[in-house]
Amino acid sequence: MKTCKYKFILSIILSIIIFSNQIAVKAVSVGKLNVDARCAIAMDSDTKAVLYEKNANSIVPMASTTKIMTALVAIKYGNLDRKFTVSKRAAAIRGSVVGYKLGEEITLKELLYGLMFRSGNDAAITIAEGIGGNVDNFIKLMNEYACEIGAVNSHFETPHGLDREFHYCTAYDLALITAKAKENKIFNDIVSTKDIAASQYGFTRGYHNINKILYQIPGANGVKTGYTGKAGKCLVTSVDIGGHDVIFVVLNCTPRWKETKKMYDYIIKNYSYKKIVSKGDKLYEKKISNGKDMLKLYAPHDIIFPCKNNENYKVKIKVSNDINAPIKKDDKIGKIEIFENDVKVYVDYLLSNEVKGNKATKKFFSN
Repeated sequence: MKTCKYKFILSIILSIIIFSNQIAVKAVSVGKLNVDARCAIAMDSDTKAVLYEKNANSIVPMASTTKIMTALVAIKYGNLDRKFTVSKRAAAIRGSVVGYKLGEEITLKELLYGLMFRSGNDAAITIAEGIGGNVDNFIKLMNEYACEIGAVNSHFETPHGLDREFHYCTAYDLALITAKAKENKIFNDIVSTKDIAASQYGFTRGYHNINKILYQIPGANGVKTGYTGKAGKCLVTSVDIGGHDVIFVVLNCTPRWKETKKMYDYIIKNYSYKKIVSKGDKLYEKKISNGKDMLKLYAPHDIIFPCKNNENYKVKIKVSNDINAPIKKDDKIGKIEIFENDVKVYVDYLLSNEVKGNKATKKFFSN
């Protein structure tokens, strides 16, 4: 990302609050960009900071971008080398297919390439039946895992994304799901590849990735296209910008390639990554009641945040007033918050040192 001038105010403010167990990221409104899509979002994959959004929390159908969740669940629960048999239901599915034949035995790894490269509905059904025993059981896994990772405004009724009344998502949730999927090397290897020969992994056939965005934006490394009559044209994209993946989602967007490129150009022009703190930085120190040692709180990892040019940012350290020893090393105590123009845009935990407790002294009283 090109370097631009911007004001960055970094201040650490110690304040006392009741500690919260929730980590949340709030969207920041960004002007001067209009995306021709019903819903759109640009999100930093690591911090989950929202760099642009349009109707990002609206509930809408998402077509075959559903398959990102299908792949995520398959990788979590499946064995990549295990072979699944293509059922009659899978071989007869309508829409986009790889062309697997009834009775074919395909490894889960190959099915994932068919799922993400060719948007194969037959691959989706075969994966669901192979892992869940049946499609309904697999869908339960999808919905459970979506809630687990914070995609609480989504509901899945199919593993492929063909239109169903209660099959829906939001652009925000879809970006969260994609960010989670991109933590997995297998997923990244698949969605960032343009072509795979059958001989490379002993597959039954070769695969060509139909995702045109891989050829249109420098640094694009995924992720998935989608289209149905109800959902319209959809696209989820990941782009490496200066070593950091930014996820772009457009839903019900006819010019999906053009609008994704527009969002990318906007982020490149208006944002720069800034290291806020480094892993292990001591951010807080205080004597606590019943403690032999000083309580010290440290950054759990590097926090590198996408900062909008010419905007002011502040950092606050917040710690509960009700902390008592003993405390174990690396306990999650307190949190670091980043504010853009007084709007909270990032929250993370802080880790503690070990604090041993003083032994209580028993007192005796007499009349």
